[in-house]
Amino acid sequence: MVVGAGAAGLMAAIQTARTLTETDARVVLLDGAKTVGVKILVAGGGRCNVTHHEVDEQQYAGGSRNTIRTVLRQFGVAQTVQFFRDLGVELKREDTGKLFPVTDSARSVLDALLTEVRRLNIDLRHPWRVDSIERQADASFRITNALTGTELDTRCVILATGGKALPKSGSDGSGYTLARQLGHTLTTHQFPALVPLIIGSKSHWLTELSGISARAAVEVRSGRGKRLARFENDLLCTHFGLSGPAIMDASRWLTHARFNDPDASLYIGWVIGESFASIDDQLAHLGRERVSTWLRGHLPERLARSLCQSLNIDPAKSGAQLSKPDRRALAHGLVEMPVEIAGDRGFTHAEVTAGGVPLDEIDPKTMKSRRCDNLWLVGEILDVDGRIGGFNFQWAWATGAIAGRSIAGEVIAQKKPGS
Repeated sequence: MVVGAGAAGLMAAIQTARTLTETDARVVLLDGAKTVGVKILVAGGGRCNVTHHEVDEQQYAGGSRNTIRTVLRQFGVAQTVQFFRDLGVELKREDTGKLFPVTDSARSVLDALLTEVRRLNIDLRHPWRVDSIERQADASFRITNALTGTELDTRCVILATGGKALPKSGSDGSGYTLARQLGHTLTTHQFPALVPLIIGSKSHWLTELSGISARAAVEVRSGRGKRLARFENDLLCTHFGLSGPAIMDASRWLTHARFNDPDASLYIGWVIGESFASIDDQLAHLGRERVSTWLRGHLPERLARSLCQSLNIDPAKSGAQLSKPDRRALAHGLVEMPVEIAGDRGFTHAEVTAGGVPLDEIDPKTMKSRRCDNLWLVGEILDVDGRIGGFNFQWAWATGAIAGRSIAGEVIAQKKPGS
C-alpha cells in the first residue's frame, strides 16, 4: 500500500510495480483527494518545475545534509530526466536552471505518470482517506477508512502523505498522525515554507506598489544582527506584503529563527553587489546629476520614488544638493532596508512544509523506517524542505524511487523458498 498519490507516492508506486512485474504482488495506491496530483498541476504556474539542472544537499534545510546527500546521490537529476523521457515527457532547461516539460504544461507530467500507473495495473483508489494504520500480530498492517468503514490489510506500507502545505491538495497533516501511530516522532515545529510574507503595517508604502517586481537581496538576521540566510532573486510587492522567489526562499528561515529569537528580522538590499560604502560614494560623486536619474539605473521608477518618499528625500535634487544625512539614509535604504514582517500567508499559500519526521528515524539508503518494520516514508512528510526551483520535486522523485525499489526487493526476497 502506498498512502498518498502525490509526486513521491506516484514515483514509489511506479518503481515498486515495475520491479514486481514478475510476481503476484499487488500495488495499491490510496489518496484522499478527489483529484490526484494537484500539487503537480499547480507547480510552476501550471507548468510544473520538475527539477533543477543542478541539485545538491546545500539547497535544502531541515534534517542532516549528509543524509540528504546520501538520498540525492541514489536518484539524481539525470535519472529523473531519463525517467520522464521514458514516459514521453521531454524536459527543457531555462536560464534559471529550472527544468520544465517542453509542453509547458503540468498536465503532461501528471498524465504521463497516471498512464504509467494504469499500464502497470497499479490499483489507484481515490478519494480513499486513510484514517488509521494499525500493526497486526503477524506484523502486517490494517488500514482503515472511517467514513466508509472499509478496512484493507497489507504486508508493507509506504507513507507518502505530504505535510500541511496546500491542504486543498490533500496534504492536511493527517500523515503525521499516521506516522505517530506507527512509532515515529515529529520535529518540534511544522511550519509553512516557500510562502509569501505579510508586512506588519497595512499602510506600508511597499503594499502600495502591488505588482512591482525587482531583483533584490533578501537577508534574514538574528536579533543581534547576525546574518542567518541570504537569497538573491526576484522580489514581488503585493497588496499584503512581499512574495517572489527571494522572499519565498527566505520565509522558512525567518519563521524558524523567530521560534527562539522573536527579534529576528528581514532586510532587503535593492541594489545587489553593492555595499553601504560603495553606494554612499557613488551618491557623493553625483554632482549635478539628479538622484532620480541615478536611481532609474538601479530600480523601477515607482519603487525608487516611493523609497525616497519613505525617507523624506526629494529625488529631484542633484547629488550636490543632497545632504550627508539624506545621502547616508538613502544608501542604507538601498542596501539594507529593514521591513517589519508580521507573519506569513500560512499553509494555504505555502508550497512546502518545513519540519516533519526526523531523518534519523529512516534509513537513507532505503527510506525504510527505523521505528517500524515494513514501513517506508518518502517526500514531504520528512524533515526536509528545499529552495524554490524544483528542488522539492527532486526530493520527492528520489525518495519515492528509492523506497519503491527497496520495498520491491524485500517482497521478492520474502517470496524466495526458505525465506
